[in-house]
Formats: sequence, structure tokens, C-alpha cells
Amino acid sequence: MIDRYSRKELKNIWSEENKYRIWLNIEIAAAEAMEKYKFIPKGVSSIVKRKAKIKVKRIHDLEAKVKHDVIAFLTSITEQAGIQARYLHQGMTSSDVLDTAFNIQLKQSGEILLADIDKILSVLKKQARKHKFTPCIGRSHGIHAEPITLGLKLASFYEEFKRNKKRLSSAIFDISTCAISGAVGTFANIDPKVEGYVAKKLNLYPEPISTQIIPRDRHAHYFSVLGIIAGSVERVATEIRHLQRSEVYEIQEFFSKDQKGSSAMPHKKNPILSENLTGLARIVRSHTMPALENIALWHERDISHSSVERNIGPDANITLDFALNRLANVLGGMIIYPKKMIENINLTKGLIFSQEIMLELTKAGITREKSYKIVQSYAKRCFAENKNLFELILSDKKIMKIISEKKLKSIFNYSRHFKNVNFIFKRVFK
Repeated sequence: MIDRYSRKELKNIWSEENKYRIWLNIEIAAAEAMEKYKFIPKGVSSIVKRKAKIKVKRIHDLEAKVKHDVIAFLTSITEQAGIQARYLHQGMTSSDVLDTAFNIQLKQSGEILLADIDKILSVLKKQARKHKFTPCIGRSHGIHAEPITLGLKLASFYEEFKRNKKRLSSAIFDISTCAISGAVGTFANIDPKVEGYVAKKLNLYPEPISTQIIPRDRHAHYFSVLGIIAGSVERVATEIRHLQRSEVYEIQEFFSKDQKGSSAMPHKKNPILSENLTGLARIVRSHTMPALENIALWHERDISHSSVERNIGPDANITLDFALNRLANVLGGMIIYPKKMIENINLTKGLIFSQEIMLELTKAGITREKSYKIVQSYAKRCFAENKNLFELILSDKKIMKIISEKKLKSIFNYSRHFKNVNFIFKRVFK
């Protein structure tokens, strides 16, 4: 992933240095286990631990000749550790190292992503409580529906990211497996106790049954969850973008003192961060399908998944980490315009209270169908003649015989829509 959309913590996880360091830790842990169970002489692991250093350039130079990354890595370690290093990788296959290491990198990334989600949850909770009763118009199909509060809108995002945290925790657990089972996963040349030792040492758990690789449904689960989280990022970003439109302008991204919005138009303040998040979400989601397609490999293994994972592993995690942190900053710094929200609520001159009028008519004994038709006819007049619905209803003597003026005034009051806000908040913010 390009530096523009990368943060140091995630870049370090997916660096060549970290990858080879994990490989070395796996080999050392396996050697410790083999020493413990007397499969190789004592002292091998300590020698390798003391003498071996990660030399990325040397490994790459060797790989250019031997065309095999794990062999190149082991050769580099042997050059430094000496003859005792011949006991490394006993009975193991390349995928034992590659798959276990890949899972560790995913786990490391996932744990940072969990922390990122916590940041978003924290800012959403704060903003939702602050604007718990800040009135705004609810929209369906982009059209004014009925009043809600900004706090409810933000609480909805909060609950979604709570689910995302739960999903991601499950996905991290799913990929926290270790396979040290040798060629085609039969443990023919390595004892299962070695796998158990390595798993415990690396805070993983043994893969119950591997082929020659760890089954890729685990990884498909992980990347699918990243795609879902990206969808949530885009949902919030899209809402901010819509609410910053000139015709709406209820919310605005923070605009710094020296910031410029357009090279041509000095007046412009564009929701560029939210637009950027929409684009980044597309990138993350695009990695979900290749992960799903990696599930079906030939027999006990092939390497068609390898090139895919070398790309989607770093890119999906690094991009989502960047997006989550950017979203947290956008949410924390957004500018709210409550007066504009009230102005927009009143934009349709009372049409948003049509349901309550209809319901009052049905309570008085008029059929729902007839009540709907009566109120809809007045709504059409409001649109056509730019009239106020309250005034039109008030002028209808037949309706006013059924609904008192006091009752009518109580209907045209958006605060009654907020009577269960506390109830909803208690369910969300337990």
C-alpha cells in the first residue's frame, strides 16, 4: 500500500523484516520443542537464537538463485549459525512456516484494528450523548420522513461498530492457528508434540487438521470481516458527505485555517476526507472475493493462494487501519449546525407530521384508507401551493370536529418523536 494511506504500526507488521523475524521465531520454537522431546541435540535453538540475524538483502539474493523463499531464508540462517543449524526445519514443510507466520501477521494486524474500532466507539459514544436530543430530520430514499435526533443517528453507527468489533474478535480467533504437521499434514516426519509446543509458545492453537496448509476458509472469514467493516466506514462517510451538501449543510468536516478547498473556487469546503474513506472502503472490499476464491485449492495444496495473500494481506489491513483512524478523526472534529437542522425540519412546512394526523383520524373511526387519502390530498396541496399543512388542516371544519386545535398543535411538535430516545440509548449504551 502506498505511504499516503499507511500508518507505521501496520507497515511494520507487513515488512520483510518482521515476516522473516516471525519465521525465525517459529523455527527456534520448533527446535526448542525437538530438543525438549530429544528429537535433536540440545543447544541448537540457543545457538541459532544467539547467532542468527535477519538479513533481508542476503535472503533476497539467495532467493534470486534458488527460487524458493524458505530455502533462501534457512540458508541465510545456516550461514550465520553454523553446522548446528542443520537441525532446523526437521520434518517440517515450507507451509508450516509460511502459514503460521501469515496467521501471526493477521493476528497482529487484527489486534491493532480492534484498537482502531475502540477509538471510533469512544468518539461515537461521546458525540451521540452530546447530541442525544439535537433534533434533525430523518430521511428515507433521501426524502424527509419524520424527526429524529443526531444522537440517534450516531448511536446507530455505534451499535454497528460494536458488532464489527465482535466480528473481528471472532475472525482473529479463527486465524490464530498453527500448523507444524509436515508434508501433506500427516506428521509423518515430525511429532505432533512439536506443533503443540510451538502453538503455545506463539500464543496460537494447533490447527485440528491441516492438509499441507492451514485451510483458507479461516482467512476468507477474516478478510470478509474486513470488508464488512469497510462497508460500515463507508456508511458513516456517505452520511457525512450527504449532510455537508450545500442544500443540507447540517454537518461539516473540520476545515483548518490554511486549508484550501479548490484550486479554482476559493469558497469551496469539500468533504474530501469522507470521500477518501468511501474510496478506501472499495479497496478493502475488493480483497474479499480473492480471499473467498482461495478456499478451493487443488488436493492437499497448491500455491495459487500465495500471490493473492502477498497482496491482500498487507493492503487490506494497512488500508483499513488508515481508514478507521481517519474516520475517528473526522467524527471527533466534525462541525454540527443545529440551527440548520431545525431549518431543514421545517422545510416541508409540517408535512413530516402527516402520519400522526392520519392516526388521529383512524382513532376517531375513519378507515385507514380514507384517512390516508384525506391527509395525502392536503399534502399534495402543500407541495403544489407551498402551503403549511397545519393551516390547511386547521381550515377543514370536518377534521376539526374530530381533532381539537389543542390536539392538532401537539401533533405538530417534533419533541414527541423523542419520547423513547432514552429507552433506545439504554439499549445501545448498556
